[in-house]
Amino acid sequence: MPVCFVPLAICVISRYPYFNALKDCLSCLLVQLRPFKDLDVEEHIKEFAAKLFLIPSPPPGPLHLVFNMKPLQIIIPSREDPDSPIIDLDLHLPLLCFKPEQVLQIMTCILTEQRIVFFSSDWALLTLVAECFMLYLHPLQWQHTFVPILSRQMLDFVMAPTSFLMGCHIDHFDEVSTETEDLILINIDNGDITHSKMTEEETEIPDVPAHAAEAFIKRVESLQLHYDLELCHLRASTDLGELQMRRRAWQQKLNTEVQQTTLQLIVHIFREVKDHLNYEHRVFNSEEFLKTRAIGDQPFYKKVLETYMFHSFLKARLNRKMDAFARLELSTQSEEDSLNLMFLMPRRLTMGKMASKRLNPQYTVNRRMVISMPNLQDIKLTEGPTRNSSLRRIETGIAVKMPSKSVSTFKIPEIHFPLIFQCVHSYYTDFFNHLSKAINTLPPDNSALLARYFYLRGLISLMQGKLLNALSDFQNLDKTDLRIFPTDLVRKIVETMPPSERSQADRKPELKKLISRVMEKQREVMKIDDHVKNFELPKTHMQLDDFVKRIQESGIVKDIDTIHRLFDALTVGQQKQIDPETFRDFYNYWKETEAEAQEVNLPPTVIEHLDKNECVYKLSCSVKTTYGVGKIALTQKRLFLLTEGGRPGYVQIASFRDIEDVKSTTVAFLLLRIPTLRIKTLSKKEVFEANLKTECDLWYLIVKEMWAGKKMADDHKDPQYIQQALTNVLLMDAVVGALQSSKTIYAASKLSYFDRMKNEVPMMVPKTTSETLKHKINPSADETFPQAIDVLLYTPGHLDPSERPGNAHPKLWCALNEGKVVVFDASTWSIQQHCFKMGRSKLTCMIMVEQSQVWIGSQDSIIYIINTHSMSCNKQLNDHRSDVTDIVVAKKNGIPSEAYSSSLDGTVIAWNISTLKVNRVFQLPCQNLTSVKLHNDQLWCCTGSCILAMSAHEFRLQMKIEHHLKDVCSYFLCFQLFPERDEVWASYSGSSDLYIWNTRDVTSAPQKIHLQDCSEITCMIRVKNQMWVGSSGRSQGKSKGKIYVISAEKKTVEKELVGHADTVKALCSAEDRYVLSGSGKDEGKIAIWKAE
Repeated sequence: MPVCFVPLAICVISRYPYFNALKDCLSCLLVQLRPFKDLDVEEHIKEFAAKLFLIPSPPPGPLHLVFNMKPLQIIIPSREDPDSPIIDLDLHLPLLCFKPEQVLQIMTCILTEQRIVFFSSDWALLTLVAECFMLYLHPLQWQHTFVPILSRQMLDFVMAPTSFLMGCHIDHFDEVSTETEDLILINIDNGDITHSKMTEEETEIPDVPAHAAEAFIKRVESLQLHYDLELCHLRASTDLGELQMRRRAWQQKLNTEVQQTTLQLIVHIFREVKDHLNYEHRVFNSEEFLKTRAIGDQPFYKKVLETYMFHSFLKARLNRKMDAFARLELSTQSEEDSLNLMFLMPRRLTMGKMASKRLNPQYTVNRRMVISMPNLQDIKLTEGPTRNSSLRRIETGIAVKMPSKSVSTFKIPEIHFPLIFQCVHSYYTDFFNHLSKAINTLPPDNSALLARYFYLRGLISLMQGKLLNALSDFQNLDKTDLRIFPTDLVRKIVETMPPSERSQADRKPELKKLISRVMEKQREVMKIDDHVKNFELPKTHMQLDDFVKRIQESGIVKDIDTIHRLFDALTVGQQKQIDPETFRDFYNYWKETEAEAQEVNLPPTVIEHLDKNECVYKLSCSVKTTYGVGKIALTQKRLFLLTEGGRPGYVQIASFRDIEDVKSTTVAFLLLRIPTLRIKTLSKKEVFEANLKTECDLWYLIVKEMWAGKKMADDHKDPQYIQQALTNVLLMDAVVGALQSSKTIYAASKLSYFDRMKNEVPMMVPKTTSETLKHKINPSADETFPQAIDVLLYTPGHLDPSERPGNAHPKLWCALNEGKVVVFDASTWSIQQHCFKMGRSKLTCMIMVEQSQVWIGSQDSIIYIINTHSMSCNKQLNDHRSDVTDIVVAKKNGIPSEAYSSSLDGTVIAWNISTLKVNRVFQLPCQNLTSVKLHNDQLWCCTGSCILAMSAHEFRLQMKIEHHLKDVCSYFLCFQLFPERDEVWASYSGSSDLYIWNTRDVTSAPQKIHLQDCSEITCMIRVKNQMWVGSSGRSQGKSKGKIYVISAEKKTVEKELVGHADTVKALCSAEDRYVLSGSGKDEGKIAIWKAE
């Protein structure tokens, strides 16, 4: 009887793309099956499948799982972080199959959501290459059909009318290409990229933006893609395990380099999208974004902007998602970008960019071609390439190197067969015990690994049916790494938990709080608004509120008060509403002016007289002046004359700081009176005159506003005033250009905010204030209205990180409302990280516990722990049951050892800083605990009715200062210690008096210092031998903030500093050299004072 052999195929199906790991598993299975007879094969395959089923997937982070599948050790890799994909394949494969230019073409096809079909004679390559291209686009994600392998019977799938990415065997190439229209056909075997027949004219694949493509190609060419070249200098390995490990290490390193290269490409392409987003109203101004793209790059962006993939990317940007794109974009942004974040400067070309533009042949195409303007047909192109590019340029020859992260492995215990209940139970028990041993032996400061062990142990407990144990382990992630907390899994556990176990969980406070938080989070997720609007010009008449919203959406200006003044200007002499035509004229004029300013091309002889960051914001027509014929140019710092003739030249007219007087007058010429602008400066005797004719009135308003803004900026040490004046000036210009009526100058004068303020309320800054105030910054620059500054924290660093690698610049942390935190680089006072959120409640305190940790207390009873290296919150402490009010740190031999946190309900918790475990808990006999201080193992606690001194270890009462005022409604508001003088300084609510107790005799009446012109003392800080006291007060019906500098020795006020237009809410010291103060929501600014 003839024997018939039937081929047996074994397919492993997984939710996770562990390509290499599962390939190794199948290779091991093949070796194991060889000695078996037919009947035993099926049983062995079942055991193989059961073994794989029992292997968990590792959580994101630095821990890979290892298990034995004889003869190989199989590694299950984790993803780098929760937002990253799992990478378990050779990412360089497409770079071996295609040239870098072709890789860019394929990525463009995917980004523009074409109908794409890959072909190869190797079935395995189809999936691997297609998956690699999906990973190249991260964090963008393909949103359409993805079928990397189509069988012969499924070929009709390629006739689908929507976007897709599929793969076929090369044998079907002719059939697919002739039968189906409008396909991108990619042959992996020979690297060809072609089109199938087209329905109409052939559509070209647009090129990737030129600079991004150039940088990508250079970086790819620098990669070492061949493992054999890596082996040349190494000895031959005689051990299979060593050989496998060596190859895996090489591949992991190369994968990281490929990832960095493709991520840099994506960031380079989409970096400037953020400049055209309005976060408040979730608007993307695609039209303006396209206009700022180079001509040769526009076809690419036009197609990409219409895709689902880009729309999803926009949602993530508007949600301020801190993914790989955002991290790289933030780490590579220029200093100019940081300053733009702070000042929201109108888009103009700086002198530095203009100079680099002149040196770059890519920029020889006329910039006006980028902008839609009426006289396009009259413009002739100069000689040069047909492609342009964005003004921002990343150094193409150098890739940004990310530090390699160390990865640990955990060996999964052996699985014994047969897989009956006892064996599985034994396996889970061994797994649990191995993890417990690892947790107990791991140093407490290695919280990243600790979190992964807790996560895995929680999974094992869940598989064992021990739900409370699982919840406890998942709850430990709060203190080790919040990012991997399995919210959905915990919610399912809670929803399916038997009533008896649920009641046990509710009896444990930490588990009850965990359950409450998870269920509440589900309701929050349902409320999240993730829509994205494209900016459109209005089609109906607008009242004030609608006009404010439209102007903010347009990206012209965010400040509500400025928009109100603009509304008044545009509605002069008519009803208080704006018609669509007026809005359109104003918007178009603003954008055209912006475009013309980008086109300004100054010669090097002019550029050398200007600062690198200066921009030309306005040019007059050619006019006759006392310095010759030319155009008057306005920058944020000066006026100068761009002289005309054979060679354009530079003549300084005046810096705004140097102006003494400005007049608009007329001079006689024959029978005419010609409007003339006169500018008198402090440094020159002669008066500058310019016959500006019809432009004279507008330039008069402009120069006066800039002069007044500069004076305000200098007096108040606040550079934002000059930026605000500049915005007012550009709005005036747009109003005059848009209205074109007899009342345009009167309308524009409505925007002369600083000039009017100077005339109506002469704002002289007191000499003491002016001498002590060094600078002002605005953490609310990206908000639509000022935000109160609730807490300030300065963290030291090293001004030059190259001296000590890994050390950051000093930082200023600023807590705004609703859990927002803004971080400034304190070496430049530029924004380092804009607005990340710690919950939704008011933040109450911040402290640097150790070099890598900042703890932030909140009214939601949580302490958030920020990693200062990653600038992210991945841990939190949930043991308080009320508002966290203060945190202090105890040190031993200069090293932080223990932290004490207090809450409003009178609870004090002592924390082990390394393990984040609770050392001790104490409940004060009174509530309303607002702040704590620590000195010499004494913990001082300020409550509404008294100030208590407790021993820090036993929490035993050692001293008590009673409320001593007759006004029973008042309460202690804030206090400070002066231990060297044995003094406690404190203030009461609603009082302008400062009280000082001697700690050697707290029963004696305190010394009193009365503060003039003060309603209430709000905060205080000790600096050297002085006490700096922040207060609130009123002047002419308005809130104001004053700081009193008091000598501790003389008990007298040495300085009264008037630096804020609202209550001083927060004070902090920068190494006792500077004091920083933050004000309430009417002003929302930070003042930097010199401490003496």
